[in-house]
Amino acid sequence: MKIILKIDGGIGKSVAATAVCKAIKAQYPDCKLIVITNYPEVFDGNKKVYEVLRHNELNYFWRNHIKDQHDTRFFFQEPYLATDFIRRRGHLIKVWCEINDIKYNGELPELFLTHKEITSFGVNLKQSNKPIMVIQTNGGLPNQADKYSWPRDLPLAAAQKVVNALAPHYNIFHIRRQDQLPLQGTIPATADFRQLAVLIALSQKRLLIDSFAQHVAAALNRPSTVCWIANVPSQFGYETHTNIIANPPTIEPELRGAVLAMYNTNGPEKEFPYNNEEEIFDVELILAALGHETANAVAAAPKQRLTGPAPAIKNRKKIK
Repeated sequence: MKIILKIDGGIGKSVAATAVCKAIKAQYPDCKLIVITNYPEVFDGNKKVYEVLRHNELNYFWRNHIKDQHDTRFFFQEPYLATDFIRRRGHLIKVWCEINDIKYNGELPELFLTHKEITSFGVNLKQSNKPIMVIQTNGGLPNQADKYSWPRDLPLAAAQKVVNALAPHYNIFHIRRQDQLPLQGTIPATADFRQLAVLIALSQKRLLIDSFAQHVAAALNRPSTVCWIANVPSQFGYETHTNIIANPPTIEPELRGAVLAMYNTNGPEKEFPYNNEEEIFDVELILAALGHETANAVAAAPKQRLTGPAPAIKNRKKIK
């Protein structure tokens, strides 16, 4: 039997889909699992996947996978459009499994890096004797008109304060594209996906947002500090991480354009529910989560919700 899993969306969604693949193979261990994605590099070394196809390279698909193959199953449903996902009744991976009648047992994403990848690229990361820290401040598609999306991205001023506090102790690599805003005192990390995964694997601290890097960190069992604004960790995050939830809104937003979620991830200014960006996160709490406590951290903590285990806890936990 063949099972064909179609993945739309960004690279982070493909990383999350590796957990769906794991659940599929647990239920159908003898199936040939075929994945359709725009990011085949995510599945390199994944022996659960029989074949990976690109969306734009489906030549002879009907002949090879449908014609006279009556036991082939097609998992083409979009989990973002499922009722339970829209109602926030479960994690993306759980909902994705359930809409395809796959039993979900708390599977987590997984990536497979070779020793050669780690050693070859790892050599290039050595800047000094200081350990490595990774920060990702921005997500989204390339060449966006607005370089900052407030529902998803970490405010640049807050990120810069974190960098200023930790730069004396770490070589800080900033995961970003050339078209995204830079941080002073950081090393740009603009490598390909596999190299960025090695960077995350070799780092000692990680400050991330709801984008591909936090999925990669979970797949590599690298507990990280992840900041959330519009989306919530119960749908996209992992208990492996320390998840910091944005402060509650301070003003009433204009939600005329909200459809399936309260906020649009492209960040319309009229939906901005704060007086200014400084109200979104307490930098002291972020530093505390990163293990860099300051005198004000205890006072800042009650203002903001923090979920997940401390970064020092290494045990992987199932998604509920």
